Formats: sequence, C-alpha cells, structure tokens
Amino acid sequence: MQLNTQNAEFIRSAVKKADFPRDILPQVVFSGRSNVGKSSVINRLLNRKNFARVGKSPGKTTHINYFLIDKKMYLVDLPGYGYAKVSKTERQRWGKLIETWFQDTDLMTLGVLIVDMRHKPTQDDFVMAEFFKNTGKPFVVVANKHDKIKRKSEIEPNLAQIRETLQLDDEDIVIPFSAEKGLGKQELLDLIIDHI
Repeated sequence: MQLNTQNAEFIRSAVKKADFPRDILPQVVFSGRSNVGKSSVINRLLNRKNFARVGKSPGKTTHINYFLIDKKMYLVDLPGYGYAKVSKTERQRWGKLIETWFQDTDLMTLGVLIVDMRHKPTQDDFVMAEFFKNTGKPFVVVANKHDKIKRKSEIEPNLAQIRETLQLDDEDIVIPFSAEKGLGKQELLDLIIDHI
C-alpha cells in the first residue's frame, strides 16, 4: 500500500468518549512523555515542519488529536504525560481521557510509544507500555533522540535498558530514531503501512 504522508489534515480534538471517530479507518496512536519529542517525531514522519505543534514548553497537546493521513488512516496524538507544568486537575483529566480511550480496545490498530533513548524509561513510560500491551494490539517503541547520544558504544546498552525496563518480549520492536536527522523514519513508516 502507498501512503502519501504529505496528504495530512487535522480532523478534531477529542475531549470525551463521544468525540472518538468510530469509522472503519485504522488508528495509529502516538504516546510519550511531554518532553520526549513526540510532535517532532510526528512532524518528521509526515515530512512537515509544524504539523503537530512543537512548543518550547512541554505539554502542548491537551486533548486527543486526530489527523487523517491520505484518507487511509488516523494518526492519533495522545496528550504527553509526566512533565508538563499543569494543574493536578488538568493532569487527572488527561489521565482519565487516555484511560477512556484505551478501554475501547476496538479503536487502536497500532501503538507507538516514544521514549528518550538517552535515559532509562520512567514509571510513566512503563505504565503507558502496559496500557498498550493490555489492548492485545501490536505496538512499537520508538527510541527518540538517537542523535543526542554522545558515544556509539552507549547505543546498544541503552536499547537493552529500554527493553528491560519496559519488560518487552524479544518480538517487540524498538526502533532507534532521530526526529532531528530522520534515522528510523522509513522503518517506522513501513511498519505503520504493514498494519493498516
């Protein structure tokens, strides 16, 4: 299947269950900590500069945003977690919204969990990985910020640490990625196309 990622349009921001699209199109959902570069990964994937908003202050995505890609799939952008300087009430609202989304296991086709390749995944990353696993649907881990790794010798141990911390199986895919340089983009795109 061909997928023209340039043909991308914002559809809606969901703030409640009734807002979730329920047509036959596949839904590829992106999640990650507020400062992990989720918007940058999405923009790199779509070859667009500012399609998903990139902010200097983390936590710009406050709803579940739906983008229609080439009229063939939804790219679903979940609110970032774990860092944003927002009120406790707002954080709880995000959490409830995300839980509601994951409770409907028919929605997701493929999950994409973005972590920072330089650091051990956080407890929040682990919880999000569990959300993905519990759907029974395929998911992939994108280890972003590959370009920020100073020494090549750190790459394999860091990837191993991500696998271990998130308790991934051997068949679970971890893609080293650089939103900055484009490393891993084609591999992620091919994987998405395989699942839609």
